[in-house]
Amino acid sequence: MTERTTVRLPEDLLSRAKRKAASEGRTLTSLIEDGLRSILTEKQKHTKARRVLPRVSKATGGPMPGVELTDLSKIQEIDDLEYIRRIKNLK
Repeated sequence: MTERTTVRLPEDLLSRAKRKAASEGRTLTSLIEDGLRSILTEKQKHTKARRVLPRVSKATGGPMPGVELTDLSKIQEIDDLEYIRRIKNLK
């Protein structure tokens, strides 16, 4: 079932969208539908990111050398570096 709704868009964006739809021989509604579906599908792919935990030594059961669990700035740095690595892999 389809529903009607009101969407407020900047004039320039609406004009560009109308021109794009017309050049492709389709309706503005179908262009908006495809755009929303694309964004929603993309979000679902990236929402299941695996949480990365600090490496643990199998020999002693403690953290690997260089991982100090009492130093929050070091933990944040490891987390930041992991985040940057993940962002680079998305591109």
